[in-house]
Amino acid sequence: MNIYETIKTPFAHTSMKLISFLILATLLWSLGAPFFLANARAAQLTSVSDTLVDSDLSVATKHTISFVATNAISSGETIKISLDPTGTTPFGNSGFSEAFSTATSSDIFLLDDGTPMTFSAVGNYNGGSDENLTLTLSAGTIAASSIVTIVVGSSTALWTNPSAAGSRVIRIGGTMTNSGDTRVAVLDDVVVTASVDTIFTFTVSGLATSTSVNGETTNGSTTATVMAFNTLSPGVPWVMGQELSVSTNARNGFTVTVIENQNLLSSTGADIDLFNNGATTSTPVAWAPPSSTIDQDQTYGHMGLTSDDADLAISGPAEFVGSKYVGNFNTPRAVFSHNGPANGSEQNKGLAKVAFKIEIGSLQEAGNDYTNTLTYVATPTF
Repeated sequence: MNIYETIKTPFAHTSMKLISFLILATLLWSLGAPFFLANARAAQLTSVSDTLVDSDLSVATKHTISFVATNAISSGETIKISLDPTGTTPFGNSGFSEAFSTATSSDIFLLDDGTPMTFSAVGNYNGGSDENLTLTLSAGTIAASSIVTIVVGSSTALWTNPSAAGSRVIRIGGTMTNSGDTRVAVLDDVVVTASVDTIFTFTVSGLATSTSVNGETTNGSTTATVMAFNTLSPGVPWVMGQELSVSTNARNGFTVTVIENQNLLSSTGADIDLFNNGATTSTPVAWAPPSSTIDQDQTYGHMGLTSDDADLAISGPAEFVGSKYVGNFNTPRAVFSHNGPANGSEQNKGLAKVAFKIEIGSLQEAGNDYTNTLTYVATPTF
């Protein structure tokens, strides 16, 4: 009886161990132990993203891939970026196209919390299957919880978006003990259209007596359509003016010109010529009286104009600064302009005054009906 007991006890103990092992093995197999063993070393990445500069179809664009490393990434380990690896077995048909062979050192970056890391890069681009870029960390370690940033196409875009709209998987893996997925949406651009009606208002107004215009003082009042100089006396200059106002939303502003239909002309055929002594001066100069040279009727009297648009510059610097005059308004002569939208009230940009000055000498022919017509033309520039 004692011998039987001695033999039975070890046997029973060994059998129970074997049975327990078999039960545990069966449970592990039924619960997928191979899966657990294969993935025991992998850790899920967090905060995985891929930011595209342009998500339009078939556009080459820069990618900025970012994730938080769950485990440390050591020197010699790889980070594999797969482009849309789902779909076709065993690999996806990503639709991305690549130009990795053109990459330079300024195109791909690997950053650890913003600090550049040393790495080598290999691209596997084979017409849609297992499209990926694999980076091998050459030195140093990226610590767990670090923010890892990979820039692809920093200088020259290396990946071209698929031609079909949709959501595409970007998978992060490799020999590092981290993995994770993110997605990018590839879609047609949204075309936004709008229209803005043109605004353009040009107004000519009269000026009162004693109004200052570019250093001159008017001798009489005018209206928007009448400028009456009345009786002129030799050696006594007479100044009259008008105010110009422009409101516009034209992108490149506007220009206002003035032109006379003829010299001031009387019914007898006598005229008052243009400044200076009939020479139709085009570059503004200081006012000078007519020279009154006998038998040279163009010197008997003259008419000129000035503008207080301080930044008017047809060529070179501002023209009329310093009470200067021209006489070339027998052809369209610019007297006011601006290079952008105007509100009709700000000096030099939407508001300016012009003045016309007449002076005669003692030889100017008599006449009580000297007349001409001035025409202003305002032209917007879009």
